[in-house]
Amino acid sequence: MQRLVLLVAILASFVAFLDGSVVNVALPAIARELGGGLALQQWVVDAYLVTLGALILVAGSLSDLFSRTRVLFGGLIGFGAASVLCALAPSAGILVAARAVQGVAGALLVPSSLAIIISAFEGEAQSKAIGRWTAWTGVAMLIGPFLGGVFVDTLSWRWVFGVNVLPIAVTLLLLRRLPKAEARPNARIDVPGAVLGALALGGVVFALIEQGQRGWVDGVVLVSAAVGVAAGIAFVIVERRTRRPMLPLSIFRAHDFAVGNVATFAIYAAFSLGPLMVGLYLQQVAGLAASLAGLALVPSTLMALLFAGRFGALAGKLGARWFMTAGPVLVAVGFLSMLTIRTPFDYWTQLLPGTIIVGLGIATTVAPLTSAVLGAIPQAQAGIASAINNAVARVAGLVAVACAGLIVGERLDLAGLQRTIVVLAVLLVAGAAVSGIGIRDEFLQRSATPAPRR
Repeated sequence: MQRLVLLVAILASFVAFLDGSVVNVALPAIARELGGGLALQQWVVDAYLVTLGALILVAGSLSDLFSRTRVLFGGLIGFGAASVLCALAPSAGILVAARAVQGVAGALLVPSSLAIIISAFEGEAQSKAIGRWTAWTGVAMLIGPFLGGVFVDTLSWRWVFGVNVLPIAVTLLLLRRLPKAEARPNARIDVPGAVLGALALGGVVFALIEQGQRGWVDGVVLVSAAVGVAAGIAFVIVERRTRRPMLPLSIFRAHDFAVGNVATFAIYAAFSLGPLMVGLYLQQVAGLAASLAGLALVPSTLMALLFAGRFGALAGKLGARWFMTAGPVLVAVGFLSMLTIRTPFDYWTQLLPGTIIVGLGIATTVAPLTSAVLGAIPQAQAGIASAINNAVARVAGLVAVACAGLIVGERLDLAGLQRTIVVLAVLLVAGAAVSGIGIRDEFLQRSATPAPRR
């Protein structure tokens, strides 16, 4: 049964990761057909991340209220329907709206997938399972860019949303074989928290993206930013006072959970912004076809796929601290090596070495980080802990992508890419420093403590 649980968790997450990696390589083609330039490209990414980040915490409450298996089932159905709507979208506005719906469904997938792993495995086996989950969901990131590029070059960008159908169908069939998880009838959904969280994220992101075209002094941008900040403050106040918050602030009393999420924000901001901007540069400036641009980033994901499970197992034995310190530094070194990119572009000398180093650094980082963060929390809180950590990662990517215009300007060029690389390195080194100084490997201490006798 554990193997089936792991397989379902991998496939359910596979859908969300595949969508993200496939869409990025299709952004230039989407902008060419629907218009909108860099702003539309940002919105196609961030419309998904806004709703995902805002509702991923609610998914924890929904899992308690309706059971994790039912929430996974609903998320898969919703994701499939939204994918079809994306593929058929006749305009930029409808595409962005459909991506937002995808984010709602995606919020139900990843945290529930990790939660069923945490509930089914313990100790070192849990770390290994998380490592395998990380490795196999990396397959989506491996095949996504190339597969999306092939669709863009040979058919249409609309086909990139159709790749979700098969894994969704297979996962739904397997999910029916799992025993239904117990629901908690007394669970409640924090509606005020969900609304305020969505307003906070949406307001700030709208301001960050639209300022590139409207300017910071534009009334719409200023109002949006003010609403976002005010909603964020109100969100914290409400979550501190409500009896059943979707973001229980008390959970951050677990030291490694709090420190790990700070590191997650910095690290995943870089993980999200880096591949996106490099992929856009390869197509829009270096002139590569979409399929070649997707293929160019495959070595990075392949390295992550080959080694993530091994580093996850090692972290289960040795602790996560030094892996979480060395990994982001490796990724930073890989990105900094891309400062050699020039015109004419030469993939073998200017990009390939960096992508290999980035992939090795990601493999070193991700599974140990997940083990440290979730392992610091009692199993009874696995669902909400997973949701919070995933929300932090998605919000980090959301904010990073929204800031792309601030970093590169109105149009991506070589200078803009170089500025982006420097920002990535700063974020990654900051994440490494937080991990090296702050992580205590509490999950190892917890597993070493003998269970009380009955």
